[in-house]
Amino acid sequence: MSLPHSKIWRLSDRDLDFLVETGAPNVRNKARLKEIIREDEDFRNNLITDEKVCRQVMHNEQILLRISPTLFFEILLRKAAKDFERIGYTLEKTGTMKVPVFDTDDVVELLTKEAILTYLADMLSSFSKVESYAITFKGEKGIWKKVQFNDLDIYSLMRFCEVVEDAYRFAFYKRIADVCLFILGMFPEYVEGNYRYPFSGQVRPKIQERLRLSPEDYEKQGRRFYKLAAEHLSASKLNLSEVFWTLQGDFQKARKPLNFIAEHYLQYQRQDIFWH
Repeated sequence: MSLPHSKIWRLSDRDLDFLVETGAPNVRNKARLKEIIREDEDFRNNLITDEKVCRQVMHNEQILLRISPTLFFEILLRKAAKDFERIGYTLEKTGTMKVPVFDTDDVVELLTKEAILTYLADMLSSFSKVESYAITFKGEKGIWKKVQFNDLDIYSLMRFCEVVEDAYRFAFYKRIADVCLFILGMFPEYVEGNYRYPFSGQVRPKIQERLRLSPEDYEKQGRRFYKLAAEHLSASKLNLSEVFWTLQGDFQKARKPLNFIAEHYLQYQRQDIFWH
């Protein structure tokens, strides 16, 4: 459950090589161009949204062998913001229908906040490899227990929040909220299909005595745990309090660019990127 940097991450040498070779292949002094990319944020962002760069990222199945997952998702998020400006609406599912909602100005405004876009890109990249953990904690009657789980298991994460000391809860709060946003954003059909039968619309039975989470439940828990993360002392130390408060208040807006990326850019790649 890695934590993001409080400032925009540094591009790796591999990322810089890709940007230079793809966005400016005819430049002779490539070393100087790399320095400019590092020093000039506006130039960096314009290069990242260059059409040649976006095209290579979206149509090269081996792209994650060439660039970092964080840069990959940053490029897609910035492209989504540009496409929202052009399209002018987002789609929301109502029953079996998708209804256009003219709220792209609000979504684009959210993505213009560099701290939010940075966080979302880093968050998405964290799901390109799901980590497994083993935690030992003191349970009832002072008996020590060891439990294994992966950091996409929202039930286990929520349960551990109740047993670990406060100092360790921040990472769990953050991850639970991120899982809710990630699943609703990148795999919304999974949430709906796992919650109710597609034809009858009836809610599916419990799994091992656990209630199934509806899309509304995921959003509710996402907002709740972003709030808890924002209030934790660790958030202020990492300069993430404002980011978490924004995501708590604008959870639906934050979900929409992820839905757009999933449907329009990664429709046939999501399983390979996230579930490998």
